[in-house]
Amino acid sequence: MEKINSTSNFDSTINSDQPVIVKFEAGWCPDCKAMDMWIDPIVEKYNNYNWYTVNRDELEDVAANNDVMGIPSLLVFKNGEKLAHLHSANAKSPEQVESFLAETFQ
Repeated sequence: MEKINSTSNFDSTINSDQPVIVKFEAGWCPDCKAMDMWIDPIVEKYNNYNWYTVNRDELEDVAANNDVMGIPSLLVFKNGEKLAHLHSANAKSPEQVESFLAETFQ
């Protein structure tokens, strides 16, 4: 996953004409660390999409503007529009993430 370090980089990334998946996280977040332990096979399965990470503490405005209230959260964007949002409460297991992605990209 490629890290997004600025608001302008985020804006250009989500304006892709192909869907992109953005994981919002933070270094202090235990659920984010847990997700890191099992997300790689899912990223590999959905490798036809570009995956990015945003540290919500570094880009608080981006998190707030996209209604990211908890982390980790996965958001899918295309042409600058948010298509789907997996809130942190529903992103605790590989099964929840797989289900979200399968439904989003069916």
